[in-house]
Amino acid sequence: MRPQFLTVAAVASLAVLAPHAAAQATHAAAPHPAVPPHSAAAVKFGPGPDFLPKQVQFVLLQGDPSKPGIYTIRLHFPSGFHFPAHYHPADEHVTVLQGTFIVGMGDSINVAKGQTLTAGGFITAPANGHHWAVTRGITVVQVSGEGPFGITYVKESDDPRHAHMSH
Repeated sequence: MRPQFLTVAAVASLAVLAPHAAAQATHAAAPHPAVPPHSAAAVKFGPGPDFLPKQVQFVLLQGDPSKPGIYTIRLHFPSGFHFPAHYHPADEHVTVLQGTFIVGMGDSINVAKGQTLTAGGFITAPANGHHWAVTRGITVVQVSGEGPFGITYVKESDDPRHAHMSH
């Protein structure tokens, strides 16, 4: 009789707890809110935030870089653009979609020591890792990371936010 009682008690417990466990598992496994699809034609570049040089165009695809959470942006660079040395408080994941993106680590641009990435190329700039970039041809990159986003230019004089203040 004792083993039957344990079996009945175990089944009864499962019947009571299973819906709660399933609800918790569903809640825990729920993905981030769905991001609507963006066709290439729907992605419209415009002026970037004040932390970007004026020549760089910008589009936000996902999230809010100023808040905690995942964000995805695209940047459109003119040919021959030099993005000065800078760093971020969190890892930055960069995929080249078009053009040639020469990227390197350090406090100043040295194209000879950079890594050349073309469409499909990928790099992660580690948190607080000083890095720079140079473009060859019109170049588009997709950047994702964990917000809040921040950027610090190695040389204060390279920060476009300071140029805006002097006007």
